Amino acid sequence: MFCLAAAVQHRVVLFMKMRFHVYMLRFQPWISPPKTITTTRLLLFYERLHCPNTSSSASHRITHSCYSTGTLSEPYFIMGQSRKADKSLVSFNSLITKHGRSGDVREAESVFYSMPSRNTVSWTAMLTAYAENGEIVNARNVFDIMPQRNTASYNAMITAYVKNGCMIDEAFDLFSRIPEHNAVSHAAMITGFVRAGMFGKAENLYFETPVDWRDPVCSNAIIGGYLKLGRFEEAFRIFDGMVVRDVVSWSSMINGYCRAGRIVDARYLFDNMPDRNVVTWTAMIDGYMKDGNFQEGFELFLKMRREGKVAVNPITLSVMFDACGSFTRYKEGIQMHGLVSRIGHNFEVILDNSIIIMYCRLGSLDEGTKMFHKIRKRDEISWNSLIAGYVWCADMDGALEVFERMPKKDVVSWTTMVSGFFTKGLTEKAMQLFRMMPEKDSFSWTAVISGFVNNEEYEEAFHWFTEMLQEAVTINPLTFSSILSASSCLATLNQGLQIHALVIKMNLKSDLSIQNSLVSMYSKCGDLPSAYRIFVNIDSPNTVSFNSMITGFAQNGFGEEALNLFNKMQKEGREPNGITFLGVLSACVHVGLVEEGWKYFKLIKSSYNTEAGPDHYACMVDLLGRAGLLDEAVELINSMPFEPHPGIWGALLGASRTHLRLNIAELAAQKLVELEPNNATTYVVLSHLRSVSGKKMDADQFMMAKKRKGIKKSPGCSWVVVKDKVNLFLAGDKSHAHIEEIRITLLTIGAVMRQLYCHTHEDQFHI
Repeated sequence: MFCLAAAVQHRVVLFMKMRFHVYMLRFQPWISPPKTITTTRLLLFYERLHCPNTSSSASHRITHSCYSTGTLSEPYFIMGQSRKADKSLVSFNSLITKHGRSGDVREAESVFYSMPSRNTVSWTAMLTAYAENGEIVNARNVFDIMPQRNTASYNAMITAYVKNGCMIDEAFDLFSRIPEHNAVSHAAMITGFVRAGMFGKAENLYFETPVDWRDPVCSNAIIGGYLKLGRFEEAFRIFDGMVVRDVVSWSSMINGYCRAGRIVDARYLFDNMPDRNVVTWTAMIDGYMKDGNFQEGFELFLKMRREGKVAVNPITLSVMFDACGSFTRYKEGIQMHGLVSRIGHNFEVILDNSIIIMYCRLGSLDEGTKMFHKIRKRDEISWNSLIAGYVWCADMDGALEVFERMPKKDVVSWTTMVSGFFTKGLTEKAMQLFRMMPEKDSFSWTAVISGFVNNEEYEEAFHWFTEMLQEAVTINPLTFSSILSASSCLATLNQGLQIHALVIKMNLKSDLSIQNSLVSMYSKCGDLPSAYRIFVNIDSPNTVSFNSMITGFAQNGFGEEALNLFNKMQKEGREPNGITFLGVLSACVHVGLVEEGWKYFKLIKSSYNTEAGPDHYACMVDLLGRAGLLDEAVELINSMPFEPHPGIWGALLGASRTHLRLNIAELAAQKLVELEPNNATTYVVLSHLRSVSGKKMDADQFMMAKKRKGIKKSPGCSWVVVKDKVNLFLAGDKSHAHIEEIRITLLTIGAVMRQLYCHTHEDQFHI
């Protein structure tokens, strides 16, 4: 009874409050009178607003004990105001999110601080707006002062740490403190570990994740990690075991296979995919283009257009423009440009830039320049595209003119110019520009190192690589590939080993491009076991991997092993390219397998629909010449669809010398003199052949002609690396700073060797 009286007393107080609110609302003339409602229903609403724990049955019983009749018209307004408040809160939160995504974080702040009330969603939206715009400190400040936090708030802050510089320790600290995890929490943390290179922790967390949470978000994250490391079989195992797959799952696998050159596997998944989006189509088309198969890629693009289920986007079109330029497909490039104009993407800056580069690569600098001038709002990329176009066409004067007119140069502009000067062999100009750069990044330094390597100035490449290390610049995989190439060309195994150690230290040993470079370096330095060990440890070797190992076997005289590896490559469904066949034919030359050489030479066109190049013909001429089949070699040269280069005639001349075929030697020598009039080797070989055949006077005439023209034979060259410095020696050259010490040392070694030789023979005599 006492409880009931207290409840009635509380209800009376609520009723008086309600009556007061209604009375005050009558003085608001702009509010139209709403429909009527019973006092009982209004009191129920008002009580639930202030006393949410009161049950509906108790409320109804108490109401009937106090009021039996009566009507009021105002309660609808009270409920309407509550709904409007909720809608306003949602609108404010949406507005914060919108401003954050558009990059207008100050407007998002303005909305946030002007809100009359905020909920957890409001705070989380503001946190995310800061994070999306790189203001990670402000994002954490908002997180710290939030009145209440939920799982979504923690997830937003973890994602912010992962995306902004991968602050993995801070992210994991928050992950450990989440009161209640969900699938998004685990996916964000797994992604963070993958990005930070801590894949072991990513794997552990994935397998600790409840099975129901894994698909598809967490599984997608770990698949991305496996693909990044080239561990395709494990990625496919996770993918194959997924109960729920989304378009991201399929697209990730397709893109991963394409990047690894496994086009057949990628196409199989593509054809079996239930739903494709524009990302999937673009990845598959780009995969074909990167694999050198323009026709398949272009036909797939046409199929995408014919089906009409998915519209092309600027990225798809950019891939097509890039391919048309790279494969010099002028007709298709014009068609793509016309398509862009028809479908209304002609004002996309990204496409305009791609069109500029395409025309320049096609050799149409005028068209590229016209396109540049049509762009209304040019950005740095537009200027850089035109500069890159001039560089591509080897017009450095034009590139420099555009570069000097560029209003605001960025690091890409400077790096493009530096690379261009190196490509033209103007190393001094390139270095002058490099030193003038206001800021340099990893790619600028790499441009210098690779520039010196391409100009065969390997010592300079090592010098600037050392400078790069001293400046504490982050080394990227391309840097390692370039400096390993320098080590390969110098055959300096010791330096190659040091670079390999640095690769391991920087946790880049699983990078595919570096692994391929290491295989090539060890092969060229003669350490074939190390090269093969690295090759077999590559999780998913691509065509470049096989090419490096096949070429390594061939160069070191292991022809049969090279051919066996090529057969294995074919069985695994890898498509060989021109470089692959060059290695295979070289292997046939070293082993003397004429029939196999013919078979592989014919296979280039019959099975892979590509044409043999000059270097393939040179290998075949060398193979036939070494086997004494010089007449067949001449027939092959005469059947070539293009003019033979000096290497082909040089191979024929060398074989003619070996087999004493003077008539063919004269033919080859005549062609070589036309192509390389200052090459002394031709005169020396012909003189030797004349002398051997008993025509001493003719031999002397050739040598006199060489002297009369001032042609000198290049001296023999060798080098040795001492304390990271390359010491170069030419035949007859005495200009080395320590030549006397070297001469005395050589004499001493010679004397010791003679003594050892004499003692050995004396011992043998006494025995």
